[in-house]
Amino acid sequence: MANHSATKKDVRQSSKRNERNRYYGKTTRNAIRDIKALDDKSSASAKQPIVASMIDKLAKRGTIHKNKAANLKSKLAKKINALAK
Repeated sequence: MANHSATKKDVRQSSKRNERNRYYGKTTRNAIRDIKALDDKSSASAKQPIVASMIDKLAKRGTIHKNKAANLKSKLAKKINALAK
């Protein structure tokens, strides 16, 4: 265990950040899963900006890499555009 007060604080901060990142990452993954499960193009298109925003926020926070965020959004858009009208 850490002995210095600054190191103890760093451990507290990193564990809090880790928990927060895991929460937002899991929430975003669930939103992506839910939007992929939709069969209706109009409802999927309506939810796409919300999910894209969630992905962008993860990249901005540094939880995921910006290229991964771009890949996720691209795959999601392809999936939605391939849906039957």
